[in-house]
Amino acid sequence: MGEPTIRRASVRWEGGLRFRGGEERGPTTLLDADGVEAPGPFIALLLSAGACAASDVVDILTKMRVVLGGVSVELIATRRDEHPRRLLALELVFHLEGSGLTEVNAARAVDLSLSKYCSVLASLAPDITLTHAIRLG
Repeated sequence: MGEPTIRRASVRWEGGLRFRGGEERGPTTLLDADGVEAPGPFIALLLSAGACAASDVVDILTKMRVVLGGVSVELIATRRDEHPRRLLALELVFHLEGSGLTEVNAARAVDLSLSKYCSVLASLAPDITLTHAIRLG
C-alpha cells in the first residue's frame, strides 16, 4: 500500500451563511447553508457523491468503447430528523444514453464505481444504506 495523499482545501466566510472554498490556487465554489445563492453543504455532499460516481461510470464505459450521449444521476437522500441531521440512506439513479450501451456494460460500470472506485462514497459512514438503479435511453 502506498503513502497516503494529502489534499488541502479551505473555506472562507463571505457573510450570512455563505462560504467560498477550494484548494489553494485552484478554482473555488460557493456554498450557502441557506440554499439561496448556491447549494448548501449537505446538497454539495450529494452532488459530490453523484459527480464522483458518474465520472467513474463515464470513464469505465468510455474504456468499454461506449459512445455516450447523456449521463445524469438523481440523488435521493434520507436524513435523520434530529440533530445531527446525518445521512441515513442514499439512492443513486443513473440515467445513461449511448451507442453500444447495454444493460450488462452499464451495470458493470456502475457496480465498479460503487464498490471500488468512487472515493466520495467510500468516505461515507459505513452504516449508510446505499442503493442504486440504472435507466437506459
